[in-house]
Amino acid sequence: MLEVVSLSKSFTALRALQDVSLRVSAGQIVGLIGPNGSGKSTLFDIITGFQRRDEGKVLFNGVAIQGASPHAIARLGLIRTFQHSEGGQRMTALENLMASARDQIEANLPAALLRLPQVLRVERVNLIRAKEVLALLGLTNVSNEYVGNLSGGQRKLVDLGRVLIAKPQLCLLDEPTAGVNPSLINVIIDALVVMRRDEGITLLIVEHNMRAVSELCEKVYVLAAGKVIAEGTPAEIQTHEEVITSYLGRGRTVVE
Repeated sequence: MLEVVSLSKSFTALRALQDVSLRVSAGQIVGLIGPNGSGKSTLFDIITGFQRRDEGKVLFNGVAIQGASPHAIARLGLIRTFQHSEGGQRMTALENLMASARDQIEANLPAALLRLPQVLRVERVNLIRAKEVLALLGLTNVSNEYVGNLSGGQRKLVDLGRVLIAKPQLCLLDEPTAGVNPSLINVIIDALVVMRRDEGITLLIVEHNMRAVSELCEKVYVLAAGKVIAEGTPAEIQTHEEVITSYLGRGRTVVE
């Protein structure tokens, strides 16, 4: 579904990515780990059109998308979340999900009035779906609360809700458990399982929580200094000598 081929990116003298290649097949949950500054967010930015690469290709379902705009890439079915929640802070949780629904009828006010029955029908369907997603994520009791007033973990769950209602083929998740209360991490892990198992959404996840990586991912890539230094199962990665040296820390074969 996603193929990154020999991707490179520099910022003046800084080589952020060097000949990076990876593959994500439909139905997988793939992890991307590495120390801070290793190029993970830059890679996500390039895949989703927020930055331009210097060299290499990005293929989504066999179609080259490098150079396309973020909204064009999203319309193809490839979306992302950010490390810090980018939801509408002065919109409620329910409004955030409603605004993210894929099947909305886009029209200015006069056109919407002319198609009012159809517009209202789609809105009713999206409202029902948004409430179902909020219930799935345990957010029903804060559905009418401004997102800016929610906890960090709740905002992360709203981000996942926006993904669920947008119905992408592939979602890139940037640290979905970062800064989250430990009691909500299991809720997020369960939500990601549902996204893949029940909604058919393929996932590529940047994550530092190795428990989450081990529970979720069948394959992991490791970035360090802009290069892929290892790939394999979570168990293989945690015993890889170069990964232990550069990221996990010597002697830490199991990381919580």
